[in-house]
Amino acid sequence: MSIRLPFTTRKQSTERTESLVGAAEAARSRGGSLWRDAIHSFLRNRTAVIALIVLATIVFISYVGPFLSPWGINSYDVMNIKQGPSAEHWLGTDNYGRDVFTRVMYAGRISIAIGLISMIVSILFGAVLGVVSGYFGGWVDGVTMRIADIVLSIPSMPLMFIIAALLSAFKVPSELKVYFVIIMLSFVGWPSIARMIRGQVLSIRERMYVRAADVLGLGTGSKLFRHILPNTYPILIVEATLATANGIMNESALSFLGLGVSQPIPSWGNMISAANNLIDFQMHWWLWVTPGLAVFATVISINTIGDRLRDAFDPKQYA
Repeated sequence: MSIRLPFTTRKQSTERTESLVGAAEAARSRGGSLWRDAIHSFLRNRTAVIALIVLATIVFISYVGPFLSPWGINSYDVMNIKQGPSAEHWLGTDNYGRDVFTRVMYAGRISIAIGLISMIVSILFGAVLGVVSGYFGGWVDGVTMRIADIVLSIPSMPLMFIIAALLSAFKVPSELKVYFVIIMLSFVGWPSIARMIRGQVLSIRERMYVRAADVLGLGTGSKLFRHILPNTYPILIVEATLATANGIMNESALSFLGLGVSQPIPSWGNMISAANNLIDFQMHWWLWVTPGLAVFATVISINTIGDRLRDAFDPKQYA
């Protein structure tokens, strides 16, 4: 299972930045609101609404479902090991007699939380560095972007495999592995976000309202985080959706290979690892099909939402 992190070239970053900036300017030129127009455009798209409903349903089931299940995530039913779907166990049981449906729901909490937290850390770290780098320029910009280039030049998945293998070699407890996975995903995710934000800040800092803030004597922090950073929110929202999907996919890949979240803590990735066994793959399909479909539906929904958000901020719609 090979997953590659999406790499954003400078040309793609520039085009996306210009697109979103153009949307804001088009909205302002006719006295409208970019956010209002984007939301209306998004909600008019049937595909986007369906994806949003699917994602909301998955999140609701993952976080509420385990409370309603009569089975715990580690409740053993030794009389029904690897039993197929039944009235008692809707999606069957695993090789320890644990209810697969309950574990899939609880695994959704872990996988979605890892995707969300790693996204938040990447966005915060990348956005701050991007704003500071773009605004100050000079050696600050040079050092920050060179560090970002170094991180981007390292193949992300092999790097995470090596780190995860070291964690396994040092017998790091399962509970702590979750946090290390989040750190790894955040580390490889921030550079592309920082480069994108920097590109937009280079344009924003030359605008009249930023120069007016200079004339008024506003502090650097106020200019950066009250006047410049808010104008990058459209980009950050789009990137946040894609980073979340990317985090879930990479967590699943690591856990599938036994290098991420490990048993007894369930995640969609380590549940799919049942497909490593030919007998389970052929005879006990319920062990891996359900978590596989959960990953597929979640990632497709998030990516669809991200794509439609990018379309909603497209200035061509408001020309």
